[in-house]
Amino acid sequence: MCRWIAYKGRPIYLDALVATPERSLIAQSMCAAEAKVSTNGDGFGVGWYGERDVPGLYREVRPAWSDENLKSLCFQVRSSLFFAHVRASTGPATARANCHPFSVGRHMFMHNGQIGNYCAIKRRLDALIPDDLYHHRAGTTDSEALFLSAFAHGLTDDPVAAMSATLASVVRLMTEARIQEPLRATFALTDGKDIYAFRWSSDGCAPSLYWRQTEHDLMVVSEPLDRERASWREVPQNCVLIARGNEAVVIAAMDRPLRKAA
Repeated sequence: MCRWIAYKGRPIYLDALVATPERSLIAQSMCAAEAKVSTNGDGFGVGWYGERDVPGLYREVRPAWSDENLKSLCFQVRSSLFFAHVRASTGPATARANCHPFSVGRHMFMHNGQIGNYCAIKRRLDALIPDDLYHHRAGTTDSEALFLSAFAHGLTDDPVAAMSATLASVVRLMTEARIQEPLRATFALTDGKDIYAFRWSSDGCAPSLYWRQTEHDLMVVSEPLDRERASWREVPQNCVLIARGNEAVVIAAMDRPLRKAA
């Protein structure tokens, strides 16, 4: 399983979350506390918004703790909205194209989790990707396929409905293929202005996801960046965190019919 951070607020340097805290993302890449595996060394990526409409991306296959370019970049780049991710592969190759975040136009996406027995439905899941977006399918992960498939359900207009419909489509494919393994996921989506962070599973055992908001910023993380546990709130199972503009954060339940039939 992977670890990730989504940030939105006053502009800060990326290293303030990626490298500096006691439980920074780089620290979590070496020893995660709440993941299925403790080491997340199968690549990493950061994506940030600056003065252009589309995000900048830096992704690499080296472990985050051993890449001096990551530390230098995070020390220099300042942003009011960015994603950062360290990867633990669940099967697909360790390759730059499989590192998160993924982007299409102004949209950016990252994921932690796994579609049970993904290989059994990989071809059918790829078929859900709209033809005019299939050229963006550069890697082999279920994460990228989920992201691109969501555009077929109106991702640009209603992200929550689109991701819910995408998960429902995947659950249907799993049921048709008689897959018994669960679908477990947390994922974050942004258009450069708003953030949507989802925590969902088909068996009630979704990966961990927390958030903290101050008067200046919002952080959504796979696990807390410090030992101040009381200041972090857990995103409930099968819910989505919605942070639009300057509005207060909303936690909404996702559609119950998504739950995979026994």
